[in-house]
Amino acid sequence: MQLTLYSAWRSSAAYRVRIGLNLKGLAYDIAPVNLVANQHQEPAFAALNPQRLLPALEADGRTLTQSLAILEWLDETVPEPPLLPAGAFDRAAVRTMSLIVASDIHPVNNLRILRALTDLGVDEPDREAWIRRWITDGFTALETMIVDHGKGFAFGGAPSLADCCLIPQVYNAERFKTDLTPFPAIRAVAARCAEHPAFVAAHPNNQPDAIHA
Repeated sequence: MQLTLYSAWRSSAAYRVRIGLNLKGLAYDIAPVNLVANQHQEPAFAALNPQRLLPALEADGRTLTQSLAILEWLDETVPEPPLLPAGAFDRAAVRTMSLIVASDIHPVNNLRILRALTDLGVDEPDREAWIRRWITDGFTALETMIVDHGKGFAFGGAPSLADCCLIPQVYNAERFKTDLTPFPAIRAVAARCAEHPAFVAAHPNNQPDAIHA
């Protein structure tokens, strides 16, 4: 299977898919898209993804978009190792944890929202306080779920879809100086993932388009 991932080093959604691809042991090419330079708005990329958002995954000539849809497609086409557990209730729990990040935290903090806040006159300290507010809100719920379900990772003893979503959000939390002291279970999962080769390879600093200040 020929795979090309359209990615940006700090894109949380692309980061999720990089983790999933790495967990599956799949080889893929990275096609960097510079979000700051608005390359995602150019016609060539819009032809791949009409939403003009990352990620996009080309797989044998077909294009997939939306990170969770891509990750579930990966799980259906490459079943091992699984990103979702076997039981229906367990799968629902993992999807819930994933959606807390992908539907509730990230969408109100992504680049286009931050640009919109800037256009409305919101200054940088208030934008960063906005980011921390929604991360803290979502992490408060996730902490409880990880305490209930985690056994080294967010759900159980192996990486899942939940970890693919959680770890990029932890990266953003640290980037924007969110206080993670109230979330020991989340911090423990992040520390465990920081030692896992699939997560290490997916880290923003290890991407071909990474910018090191």
